[in-house]
Amino acid sequence: MGRLLDFSITVEIQAAPETVWGVMSEVERWAEWTPSVTSIRRLDQGPLAVGSRARVRQPKLLPALWRVTELEAGRGFNWVTTGPGIHVTGRHWVEPYANGSRATLSLTFAGLIGPLVGRLTRGINHRYLGLEAAGLKRRAEELERAAPPSSPAGA
Repeated sequence: MGRLLDFSITVEIQAAPETVWGVMSEVERWAEWTPSVTSIRRLDQGPLAVGSRARVRQPKLLPALWRVTELEAGRGFNWVTTGPGIHVTGRHWVEPYANGSRATLSLTFAGLIGPLVGRLTRGINHRYLGLEAAGLKRRAEELERAAPPSSPAGA
């Protein structure tokens, strides 16, 4: 695919990985918790899976069709969007960490003009990844606080 250009952010979240995964995998609800997404419309039904497609609208960017290419339930997923000379991969992964989770969000620009487009949109890429990480943290921690406490074993 030629040269690559990567952007990445990692955030610690005081919520169980299952909670973070639940927020991450409900892509059609992202506009509720991050201003970097105007809307996401799933083009298929059911849980997010390899092959799932979604039309993503973001401020200051053209609408993009994303297709899930890799998914490990409870852990994360990768999806891609392509155009003439460009291949962008978005990664959304969560892992257990300390008393909660650590989520890593990243974008990789590849293809003939991908790295150029990535460089031209560098500021917005960093800003949007930051907004998404902060929104994911906020939403997952809110859900974790609102969840009823687990009942003791044998109760």
